[in-house]
Amino acid sequence: MALGEVMLRLAAPPPARLEQTSTLEVQIGGAEANVAAACARLGLRTGLISALPADHDWGDRTVRELTGHGVDCTGVLRRPRSRMGLYFLEYGAAPRAVRVLYDRRDSALSQLTPAEVDWSLVRGARLVHLSGITPALGENLREVIRRALDEAEAAGVPVSFDMNYRSRLWPPEDARAFMEEVLPRVRHFFIGADDAETVFELAGPPERVLERLGKLAPRSDIALTLGEAGSAVLVDGAVLRPSRLYTVTVVDRIGAGDAYAAGYLWATLGGRPSSQAVDAATALAALKCTIWGDVPLVTRPELDELLASDSTEIRR
Repeated sequence: MALGEVMLRLAAPPPARLEQTSTLEVQIGGAEANVAAACARLGLRTGLISALPADHDWGDRTVRELTGHGVDCTGVLRRPRSRMGLYFLEYGAAPRAVRVLYDRRDSALSQLTPAEVDWSLVRGARLVHLSGITPALGENLREVIRRALDEAEAAGVPVSFDMNYRSRLWPPEDARAFMEEVLPRVRHFFIGADDAETVFELAGPPERVLERLGKLAPRSDIALTLGEAGSAVLVDGAVLRPSRLYTVTVVDRIGAGDAYAAGYLWATLGGRPSSQAVDAATALAALKCTIWGDVPLVTRPELDELLASDSTEIRR
């Protein structure tokens, strides 16, 4: 079960700039929803707790698309007279960077309160996935996250948490204070090396960063993602690395971190050892980078095939 916001993604066709394009491609995306959709496509039963507008077509389209991936949207509140958050995406040709602009003020999800959530969905889950984006949207949503942790803990449901720091939403010191409250209750923690440095002021060799993070999240596996250098994952005091990395032709890197988390959680919930979970996470993130859009449109046979072979020959 994932909890978070789903947004409309409006992308300028590469390599056009937002100021020059006459068309925007519409898709949906959101960190927690991306994880739920990816896991569903790999065969897990997943659901989403969120909020969407009740009285226009974008909310309907979002539910249809998530349901099409296999995500149960029973927990999605439909709020009258509200809007979806938007984000505008501009892909640059090197050295011009990817540019993301957000427009999410007063979105349906931003108004969510603990009283509006069906907490039986959390209590009945095998795992709950959260991210640092949601509490950054307001004090009411910090209370939602706290309640989710309380409900999960009372029911013995493990929690995974992706840092997903957004500098435009809250300053590092606020994010750190909230995460120091949350991390002792988390079972799986995902964080990029850049976020570790920005939020927790941790830099240097991955092993040292993981050691310091381990003191903040003593009950958690901790995955430190390192971009093209792969990842380092702290599990039961040992640091694991992927058995191999991939040469990737990048089509769209947005959502690669979500794909990493999804691959790790899928393998873990499937009973695979941690070393295989790290490999599955790495492979799914690599595949996501070759696919346009937030959601990795990958099937389990495709993921298994990549894990079993390093060949990129034509599949017939």
